[in-house]
Amino acid sequence: MSIEVRPARADEMDQFGLIGAYSYGGAFGDGPDNVVSRSNRPEWTLCAFVDGRMAATYAVAPFTMRANGRAVALGGVTAVGTSPEYRRQGLVRAITVRSFADMRERGQAVAALWASQAAIYQRYGYAVASELVSYRVDTVDIALGDGGDDGVRVARVDGEAGHAAIKRLYIDFVANRFGYLHRSKQLWLNNTLSSSETTGPAYVAVATDARGEHRGYVVYHLRDGKTGHPTRGQEITIKDFVWRDAGAYRALWNFIARHDLVGRVVWGRAPVDDPAPELFVEPRLLNRQTRDGLWLRLIDAPRALAERGYSTSGTLTLEIAPDALAPWNGGRFKLECSPDGATTTPTTERAQVSLSGKALASLYSGFRTPRQLAAWGMLVADDAAIDRATAIFATYHAPHCPDHF
Repeated sequence: MSIEVRPARADEMDQFGLIGAYSYGGAFGDGPDNVVSRSNRPEWTLCAFVDGRMAATYAVAPFTMRANGRAVALGGVTAVGTSPEYRRQGLVRAITVRSFADMRERGQAVAALWASQAAIYQRYGYAVASELVSYRVDTVDIALGDGGDDGVRVARVDGEAGHAAIKRLYIDFVANRFGYLHRSKQLWLNNTLSSSETTGPAYVAVATDARGEHRGYVVYHLRDGKTGHPTRGQEITIKDFVWRDAGAYRALWNFIARHDLVGRVVWGRAPVDDPAPELFVEPRLLNRQTRDGLWLRLIDAPRALAERGYSTSGTLTLEIAPDALAPWNGGRFKLECSPDGATTTPTTERAQVSLSGKALASLYSGFRTPRQLAAWGMLVADDAAIDRATAIFATYHAPHCPDHF
């Protein structure tokens, strides 16, 4: 059996699409020209060929991610699939090892993905880096407690004017957050503002204050025949929700509540620190549920630590356990950081914090705290080092990524 790992050629992207269609049960289309093949370029792919036949697929989309006030190059791992007759033969592992080295060479210090199965990707050092919150609420139950909307008004906007307004709001909103992607025009159009026969068009409503300044927006779909209610059968599905202040946040929810024929509002990708549970009069009616979100892997840990944003100044010596898939990560490094930037250098100084690369990914994103990891046996440090690491790795907001790729 001959195995070759290489990028797919342009004339092989139909095979790439068919493996993706089969692997994901048609979730992204059944033909060769489906979402999996259309949203990836040949130069992003890395595939395993067995005796000349494409057997496993993999792609890394180049993104830029916010990392607590800084921009870092991100490898967005996607379209991972293997034809069943070739599974359990180590093909994805071979691709992954090659891909990690390629990403490091390209300067992508961090990789991320949406895990179809957690067990698969934990083997490759990925850790949960965020959670997604989902709401299902009836419009008659949308009632916010004390506090007004500060004179903010909400209206639907269309076309380029709407896109320009929400793009600027999004850039400001994500500036000091963790996990959000820099959205290219393609990502805006093919993801946030996409439409289909099933979902219908994407509507945009913008919140504007008395001075005419945009304060927030919501992108959503509106469809009839979804709830089974005799008079309120419509459903709103929220795709993107951004606000600069509490007044805008309240005004956008009040706008949604004014859809009298809507019997259900669904928001499946809210951040874990979304304020709705605190602001709703009866938060239980949100039917809040939580699931894992983005999974993160440090491809080049020293570089990733240096590129991340920090809100405080400090130094910390980290010992990262040996990393079989990215051997350059293992070792002892001194992190020196401040709000102006950070550096990491190899050191022989005594380690203050010892942990695995997987645990470091959870810490890096702010999803887990040093004290949590220590309590679970995933981090070794004394109390003083834990307190120092807690201050250093604190994030301005809970990590979140609303964009699927």
